[in-house]
Amino acid sequence: MTTSRPQIILDCDPGHDDAVAIVVASHTCDILGITTVAGNAPLDRTTYNARVLRHMLNLDVEVHSGAGRPLVVPPVFAGYVHGESGLDGADLPEPTRAVDGTDAVGFIIDTVRAHPGCHLVVTGPMTNIALALRSHPDLGNDLAGISFMGGGTFGNRTPMAEFNLWADPHAAQIVVNSGLPLTMAGLDVTHQFQATPPRIERVREIDGQLAAVLSGLFDFFSANYSSRHDDMEGAAVHDPLAVLALTHPDLFTTESRFVDVVTDGEHTRGMTVIDRRTLIDRPAATCTVLVGIDADAAWDVTISAIRAGSANR
Repeated sequence: MTTSRPQIILDCDPGHDDAVAIVVASHTCDILGITTVAGNAPLDRTTYNARVLRHMLNLDVEVHSGAGRPLVVPPVFAGYVHGESGLDGADLPEPTRAVDGTDAVGFIIDTVRAHPGCHLVVTGPMTNIALALRSHPDLGNDLAGISFMGGGTFGNRTPMAEFNLWADPHAAQIVVNSGLPLTMAGLDVTHQFQATPPRIERVREIDGQLAAVLSGLFDFFSANYSSRHDDMEGAAVHDPLAVLALTHPDLFTTESRFVDVVTDGEHTRGMTVIDRRTLIDRPAATCTVLVGIDADAAWDVTISAIRAGSANR
């Protein structure tokens, strides 16, 4: 059951799982705008993909493109996971509405100021958010918090680093050390939420263009994951969990932990440091860490969002 309908800015790098996050957010949140960043694919492609999702969902929201590269490290994309387009696996419709702006950071700042109490949901590298917080350190006074997909006790880009944090570790460190209320959907929980064949079949049974496109995307994404892992029945659908953490917190078990991000090292760049010690003098918790999920119930919410999105066309 939806417990709240938060106002959010969705900062993303679509990406198959970002696409699902947009669909779920369209059904469960008031989206104040979508901002894009380079990550899963170059910026022109992630922005195009966001426009495609807006078109398919018939969303009346602005899309603003942002940072085309990380703060410090060279840009590296994830075509090996998402394909060169960022959304390989389906024939995408041509979006009819142009991008609304190319200054995502300015849009984030202005929109947060105009909607105090809103949330940032971040499902790609955190470059745009770090730039906004660095240029306006008091921006957090108007934010309810930041819910992000990234991190975990193990990695996927390296043994210790998840891709979003690895892609721009300096931005991630700025955000994680911002002192703002943080919720982290890391790999420990997102790997519990997989697009298995029976779950994909539920999407395929829904009528409409959106479901047809998403079922194709899921087929591609899950085949990629299954072929590259020893133990996964389908793709980990990471990004919608950053949305569901706000709208359906009852689906999760959580822990309050001190979290930091390592910015360098061959194996440790982008590594999430999560303090799980029981020492009384450990650092104060800085982040709500998602550790468990009712995956079947979360997929039910996803199916409801896809069905609703399909009915909007």
